This record gives sequence, C-alpha cells and structure tokens, in this order.
Amino acid sequence: MQNFTGKVAFVTGGASGIGLGMVRAFLEEGMRVVVADYADAHLDGARAALQGVNAAHFIRVDVSDRAALRAAADEALATFGAVHVLCNNAGVGGGSNLDEDEFEAWDRALSINLGGVANGCKIFAPIIKAQGTGGHIVNTASMAGVVPLPGLGAYSTAKYAVRGLTESLRLSLAPHGIGVSCLYPGAVKTALVPIPDDNSTAPTGPEGDFIRALWDAMRVAMEPLDMGRRVVAAIRANAPHILTHGEFLDELIARNRAFEGAFASGDPVPEARVRFEATRRAAVDALLAMPALD
Repeated sequence: MQNFTGKVAFVTGGASGIGLGMVRAFLEEGMRVVVADYADAHLDGARAALQGVNAAHFIRVDVSDRAALRAAADEALATFGAVHVLCNNAGVGGGSNLDEDEFEAWDRALSINLGGVANGCKIFAPIIKAQGTGGHIVNTASMAGVVPLPGLGAYSTAKYAVRGLTESLRLSLAPHGIGVSCLYPGAVKTALVPIPDDNSTAPTGPEGDFIRALWDAMRVAMEPLDMGRRVVAAIRANAPHILTHGEFLDELIARNRAFEGAFASGDPVPEARVRFEATRRAAVDALLAMPALD
C-alpha cells in the first residue's frame, strides 16, 4: 500500500504509547484515523493532544468483547465509510506464569493480548476484503514474542502466538492484495511500563538489578511517533516483520542458530515427505511473493 492520503486507519490501544504514535504518523500521511481504546483517561488525553484534528474519531472499546468491537467497526464505517488499515495494538501487561495456580489474570491477559488481535482480524479482515481495494493489517507482538522474558508467562505466550497468527493471516490475505505485518517493539515510551523518577524504590538483590536495568532502558526508550513512522514505512514496503530494536539482534541470531543445530542430521528422509515439503514451500513462497494493492 503506497498511497495513504484520504484512507482510513483503525488503531486499537490508539490513545497512548505506540498506538498514539501510529495515529500521529497516519495523520501526518493525510489519513483519517479511528482511535479505539478502553481507558477513558487515555482517550481524554488523546482528544486533548489531537484537539482541532477533524480527521480523528474516538471510540471506547474493549477488544476482548467481540460484540463491542464489531459495533466499533460499524461506527468506523458509518463515520468514514471504509477501513483500509487495521492496527491491532491494544495490550496489557501482567498475567500469571504457567507455574502458578491462578487463572483470572492469565485469562484476562490472553483475552486482550491474543484474543483482541484475533477478534480484530476476524472482524475487520472480511470488511477490508469486501472493499476490494487492498489494505494492510499490523499486529503488535513484542520482542517478548521472539526472545523469552522471565516472569511474563502470559505476556510471552500471547506475543509468541500473535507472531504465528500474523504469518498465517499474511498467507490468507495475500491473494486479496492485502498486506500483513507483525510489529515487535522493544523499549518504547508507553504507559504499559510506568517508570519512577529514580531507582530508589527498586528491591534489593537480583530482582532489583533487573528492575533497575529495565527502568534505565525505558528512560531512553524509542519515542512512539518514531515507532509510528517505522510502521508507515513497513506498510509501504509490505514488510512481513517490523523489527526496530537492534539490541536484540545478537540474541536472535544465537537462538536461530540453536534451532538449526537441534535438527537431527544424517537420518534418511522418505521421498514422499521431501516431495510434499517442496510442494508446500512452493505454495507458501508464491503467496509471500504476491504484491499488495495500493
């Protein structure tokens, strides 16, 4: 998708942090934007920040509530007449780990961080397909969906799943000229990670060392608008992956090498399996090579 002027974006979690950065970047491109968010305080702040911008429309919605998200889609269509770009960006921190006998926080985190993305795709993808003019979907995962982070079982589970969901959706929508990208943010200035003025409240010991390092990193985190502009560039390039934080590259290379090294070597592979894999890969490669419509 090359031409953004006059087109419509729907951004969940759009009233703060990365979402608001996307909103601002789309507005810079001459788009009209639906800012969808659950937090009233964030919506009030976004309205104030975008005061006088007639191209922004605000909707309060919980992305885990399918009926509410469908109603928000209907409102977006009634307001702007179409949706060309969907950014499934809403997310929450927290959630328990798999070694804890607790389900309420786990279910809530998964219902938003994974369920909200799936709900957005399943509600909006048919709308974008029916328009017949192409478009793009961006799903926000995290570097926690590529490399593990301790103590974030529910969060990492959802973000790893968003990566697989997004790659599958890209194959499904390629024949319709609709691009799909997965966004993997690292440290970005966002309300998801509150940062104190100094490190004096951190606990002692290894946990405190980890928390202090996190706070220091967040104080020099990427600006949300810079992230939003990276998303715009990725949509133009129809990039499957949006990786913005180079400090993770060495670890990612090492993890990929570990995967490669784990394959069994020297075992004969039956010809039928080789033939099927070649057929499957050719079909996937053909889909991935399809261009997106403007």
